[in-house]
Amino acid sequence: MGALMSVEPTARRAEWPVPPVGGWTADDLDKLPNLPPHTELIDGSLVFVGPQTLFHSRAVSFFEWQLQSLAPEDFEVVREFTIDIDRQNRPEPDVIVVPEHVIQDPEQTRFPAETVRLAIEVVSTESMSRDRETKPLKYARAGIPVYWRVENDNGRAVVYVFELEPNTGQYTSTGIFRGRMKVDVPFAVDLDLTAITTKRRRPREQ
Repeated sequence: MGALMSVEPTARRAEWPVPPVGGWTADDLDKLPNLPPHTELIDGSLVFVGPQTLFHSRAVSFFEWQLQSLAPEDFEVVREFTIDIDRQNRPEPDVIVVPEHVIQDPEQTRFPAETVRLAIEVVSTESMSRDRETKPLKYARAGIPVYWRVENDNGRAVVYVFELEPNTGQYTSTGIFRGRMKVDVPFAVDLDLTAITTKRRRPREQ
């Protein structure tokens, strides 16, 4: 009786998109098959988002719903939606505020960056350098007038607010907020940031 031969399992290779010469373009994001959710295009390269933390999820939901309740009727608040900056840059801010008129088609997949009035990024470990350095530079160059960066400080939110300085075309820090956040642009906002927390709240004593 012949010896049995074992067959080693063949390792399955991950099939990653191979970029063309010059990198991917903004239009490619709508055409490439099987991309992970929330894939961004930064400088012609695809950026895949890591697993979402509880803080990140709560912060994004908080700003989406709070801003929607405070926004004037001619503004819309949209979460996790890509914006066209240029041919090689199509990032996806966590929350944006846009004029209502730019929402024209329920099948649209992006907005022009120049229509965005506020961009918000909630920082995670894997996105730290992009949210602190790369994206603010690109958002400023695109003319987005206000940028908020939200960070996790031991389970509580800290919001860094930046406004576009028209003479330099760069962002200027206009405030760091903990606990309560009150600003006037892009519209009047008064928020209780303590509602964003990863810690269990103890009931108040009677």
